[in-house]
Amino acid sequence: MLSLFLALSQMAHSGLGTRHESTWECIFDTDFSQARTYHACVSIASLITCSIQKFLAAVKQIESLSVAVCGEKEVWAKYNITSDTISIFRKADVHQKHLQLSEAKTIDADGLVRFFTINNIHYITEYNQASAVGLFQSEVKTHLLLIVNRDTSDFNQLKEKLGALAPRYTGKMLFVLVNGREKSNARVLEYFNMRSRDLPRIAIYDGHSDRKWLMPKGEISAERVQNFCDSYLSGDLQKQSEAETSEDKTEL
Repeated sequence: MLSLFLALSQMAHSGLGTRHESTWECIFDTDFSQARTYHACVSIASLITCSIQKFLAAVKQIESLSVAVCGEKEVWAKYNITSDTISIFRKADVHQKHLQLSEAKTIDADGLVRFFTINNIHYITEYNQASAVGLFQSEVKTHLLLIVNRDTSDFNQLKEKLGALAPRYTGKMLFVLVNGREKSNARVLEYFNMRSRDLPRIAIYDGHSDRKWLMPKGEISAERVQNFCDSYLSGDLQKQSEAETSEDKTEL
C-alpha cells in the first residue's frame, strides 16, 4: 500500500475535503507524529500549482492508497518541507524521497504514477522493471530474495512468512519477491544459476560487492531465513564462503 500525506496551503480553495473520502482514506489532523508508519507519504505545500485533476488521476491508479491532508506549515517543517514538494516516506529502508515540483519540467498523471510506483517499496517488494529502479536506488544495498513461482501452492504462504520477518531487518535489508514464472525475471534466475524448476529458493545479494549467497536447500521456514540473514549481518556467511572458495583452490 502506498500512503500519501498532503500538506496543503490552500485547502479551502483546492476543492479537497471530506467529500473525497470515497476515493481517498483522508486523515485531517495536525498531529502527524506517526507519519512514518505509512509506507509512503506525499506532502504538497500548494496543490494549486500542480494540476489537481492530474494528481487525482495519478492517485486513482495506485491501489489501496490512503492519504493524509494537513494545512499546518509547522508539520511540514518536521519533514523539511518548505515548498511545493511530493515527499515519499518509506518504512522498509527508512528513506524519504522528494520530488520538487518547482524544479520539474512537467507534471502529468503518468509521471506521478511512475514516481509513486518506483518508490513504492514495501517490507516485501515484488521485483519488476519499475520497482527495480527504487530498489537499486535505495541506500540499503543488501537484498534478501524469495525466488518462487507464483503458480505454486505455497506462494502466498511463503510471501506472508517473509513479509512478517522483514520488519526485523528494517534499514539493513530489503526483502524482494521474484516471480520465477515471469519471463522478464529470467536474468535474475540466470544470475543465481537457477531454473524455474529449482524454485523456491532464498538468496542474498550484496549490491556493494556484487556478491550473492544461496540459502541451502530445504524447508523455507522463518527460523532458517532469519538465521541466514543474521549470519550475513554478522559476517559469518561471508567468512564461510571465503573458506569454501579457499578449499576449492587448494584442491585444484
